[in-house]
Amino acid sequence: MSLAVAIQMDPIDVVDIDADSSFALALEAQNRGHRLFHYLPRDLTFRHHRVMARARSLSVRRKAGDHFTLGDPEIVDLQIMDVVLMRQDPPFDMSYITATHLLEHIHPRTLVVNDPAAVRNAPEKLFVTHFPDLMPPTLISSNKEEIKAFRKEHGDIIVKPLFGNGGADVFHIRPEDDNLNALLEMFTRIYREPIMVQRYIPEVRKGDKRIILVDGEPLGALNRVPPEGESRANLHVGGRAEKVGLTDREREICAAIGPTLRDQGLIFVGIDVIGDYLTEINVTSPTGLQEIGRFDGINLEGRIWDVIEARVARRRDA
Repeated sequence: MSLAVAIQMDPIDVVDIDADSSFALALEAQNRGHRLFHYLPRDLTFRHHRVMARARSLSVRRKAGDHFTLGDPEIVDLQIMDVVLMRQDPPFDMSYITATHLLEHIHPRTLVVNDPAAVRNAPEKLFVTHFPDLMPPTLISSNKEEIKAFRKEHGDIIVKPLFGNGGADVFHIRPEDDNLNALLEMFTRIYREPIMVQRYIPEVRKGDKRIILVDGEPLGALNRVPPEGESRANLHVGGRAEKVGLTDREREICAAIGPTLRDQGLIFVGIDVIGDYLTEINVTSPTGLQEIGRFDGINLEGRIWDVIEARVARRRDA
């Protein structure tokens, strides 16, 4: 099966070929004989009831400094593509939401991964709230008195923007810290949305585990350990990646959310687990494929393409 695949992502020239999951997905698709096209989210156009993109043919190779070739720009009707990978990085803002609305016009005739309507309805931090038995004590509010009351109840808290990403603007406020009022003032100036406040989970010192689920099944994991003096474990802020397996509790979490992910067309998902708690469900542009592959020898991108190809085949046979 040879598929026409359009990848909606950030500029290909700046990706880290040893870490970027979109690059790994593109390379796996190319190795399977699929034809690739690349475009930026701003290249989407809705015209005459068709969703078009000013795209370029793409070839990739694992060669630092020479990892891609792009063809000349051409107008591509996304409805004649077999697959569109929606892989641009957050922030999950109105631009991101608009892209999901446009791609919803072509899905599922063209398989969009992940399902654009489900992506729109599943912001990472809000999606978790549908699984209250799995998440830590959490408050989402703009009200300062509510936030102060939550802090009084739990003492040690994490404060973060509701639609942030990559660990940006995540603060650990200890019981003796006097900066909460100033922090809330800053958040109010920068963000219009409510703030997410969670009880601090001390197990984060042992790591923030990223678990990859493919079509609702957990297939690999990576532990990210925060550096000294840092409460965030994100790799780009200095977190250390470690090989890790899954605990019984983590398998329980995956079993609880897996059917929902599968039913909503969320094929490639990365969840974050600290201690016994699910903290985020990443559906926009999950990462971790290459790191897990190096630790465990698992070709996760291949498993993702197995699912995609099977779904396209079923659609063709319908």
